[in-house]
Amino acid sequence: MTTADIGQRTYIAPELANRITADMAPPDIVRWATETFGPKLIMTSSFGAESMCLIHMATRAAPDIPIVFINTGYLFPQTLLFMEAMRRQYKLNVLEFHTEHDPVVWLSINGESDPRVRQNVEACCRANKNSVFDRAMQSLAPAAWLRGVRADQSAHRSQLQTVEANRRTEALAISPLLRWTSKDIHQYMQIHELPYHPLWKDGYTSIGCNPETCTRPLSDGEDMRGGRWSGMDKKECGIHLDQGAGI
Repeated sequence: MTTADIGQRTYIAPELANRITADMAPPDIVRWATETFGPKLIMTSSFGAESMCLIHMATRAAPDIPIVFINTGYLFPQTLLFMEAMRRQYKLNVLEFHTEHDPVVWLSINGESDPRVRQNVEACCRANKNSVFDRAMQSLAPAAWLRGVRADQSAHRSQLQTVEANRRTEALAISPLLRWTSKDIHQYMQIHELPYHPLWKDGYTSIGCNPETCTRPLSDGEDMRGGRWSGMDKKECGIHLDQGAGI
């Protein structure tokens, strides 16, 4: 048996889902997901550099799809303004989840004396991003969620499949853009006249939290995610990992 209804969730085996979607273009994968999972499908977005590409695909197929936005308390002001502008312009159903503590107090009690940097990046990701994400997923209990990861972004992501069973969320993680390149994204955004994050023009091609240790503009010759956790082995905040922060 490859598909089943578990309570109010529709389950489909990842192996079958990957066979079904193998030859589909990203918009068709999104449409398949909305038809398969209906109201039990959500998406996550950081409202980063190229975020409107997947948001546009998803809302064309399901205009009211819940968009989970994790507000860590350390995002760029431009990110918050961009999210709110996109919410209003495109009538997005954004569900904003916050940390349950005061971000400034968290820095103080965890020995982070300079808000421009993070001495313990993993602890910050764990407390202010991953715990919030876990709470959001437990609250919404989706059967599947759309995410914007791409294979060309990191070694870890290059090993992913379009549809994967995510043990952490007990949901299927669906990555419609997995095999697309930056060029593909750019062409889609041009065709549909979609806006980039305002920091894109300043060399921020991957945008997370605003400490300099976490996000900076690219230098010449760096790959698209070279500005994230610069000089560290860290490549993921943890949201897209079964085990959460710690890589």
